[in-house]
Amino acid sequence: MAKWRRRGAARWADRAERTGSGGLPWRSSLLVAVIAVAGSGWAARLQPGSEPLGVTGRVLLLTGPALLVLRHRHPVPALWGVCAVTLAYLAGGYPYGPVFISVALACLAAVLAGHRYAAWTAAALLWTGHLLIGHWLYRWLPPPGDGPAGWGTEAGVTAWVTAVLAACELIRLRREQWARDRAERAAAERRRAGEERLRIARELHDVLAHSLSVIHVQAGVGLALLDSDREQARTALTTIKAASKEALGEVRQVLDTLRAPGEAPRAPAPGLGRLPELVAQAASAGLTVTVEGEPGVLPPATDLAAFRIVQEALTNVVRHSASRTARVRISRGPGRLELGVDDDGPATGDEAGGSGTGLIGMRERAAAQGGTLEAGPRPDGGFRVLARLPLTAAPADPVPREAG
Repeated sequence: MAKWRRRGAARWADRAERTGSGGLPWRSSLLVAVIAVAGSGWAARLQPGSEPLGVTGRVLLLTGPALLVLRHRHPVPALWGVCAVTLAYLAGGYPYGPVFISVALACLAAVLAGHRYAAWTAAALLWTGHLLIGHWLYRWLPPPGDGPAGWGTEAGVTAWVTAVLAACELIRLRREQWARDRAERAAAERRRAGEERLRIARELHDVLAHSLSVIHVQAGVGLALLDSDREQARTALTTIKAASKEALGEVRQVLDTLRAPGEAPRAPAPGLGRLPELVAQAASAGLTVTVEGEPGVLPPATDLAAFRIVQEALTNVVRHSASRTARVRISRGPGRLELGVDDDGPATGDEAGGSGTGLIGMRERAAAQGGTLEAGPRPDGGFRVLARLPLTAAPADPVPREAG
């Protein structure tokens, strides 16, 4: 319900802004004119000592609403004009009544347009003029024989002016709050969209990079042995088929999650329980992987991040290292999981079709869980990836960093 109220308020503010910068508000001005004429005629019967409404009085009543038509495009001139016309109406001794509605709307338009001091100054001058008319200039102004205004009337006028200005300021603050809320929501939407694009790119990279590296290696083996050793080439093609099937399955799982983000995934998220599959895939690419340690039961998000980090680290060994062996070490400490992936090097020095974002993606996954990742060459010429992931929940994040 609160969300719908916020949306309704935003739509109201948008319509108000479009009206302010677009067409003239003649409908509301016409309504004010009708109320002013009808209400002042009724007020004249309740105030028998006032000057009867004639042509001049009605012209002054209608001039104020006519100036209100310009209150959005020219708020300050419209405000001063309305105050001048109202002061002339009061000086004419005509009955009090809806003539002040024009003043209130003109003040509101000026305040919302950012001319607060103009609104306060105009209201103060109008109040001062009313005070002079009621206690000094009444001797020379109609109606004849009129006396000074009562101080009770002055107190009422003062309270009315103060209430109008306070209401204008309150509406201004609400409008500014709505504008800030809209800007914050738009920024949050842009941030979520950017993080979602990053998450999709990272997920697809991690899903495809390992399988495509295996396919790349085996395709090269198959092409090299196609004429000399058909059986070995057949084995390479079989490995390519299995790796591509695995990649298609994981891509389908990611796309299913993206299509229905509010639903539970149809397949379990990858975790370190699938580490033997990674070892088998690496072996099909000619890389011998030894695994030390057991992860135990892990939180789902930590399990997924750990799996993707090991997967990307082994992919980098296949792509960028001349070593054909790698070691995966898994250890659990008090409240944390430590992962290490080492190879003996040296680096091949070629790009091997990589995008260069593998290490960035691993660091992002570790950071999203509140952990750290270090990666770099070892003194003996090999390369090491070392990740430390907490086993407790990561700090609260307003935007989800990971999806299963």
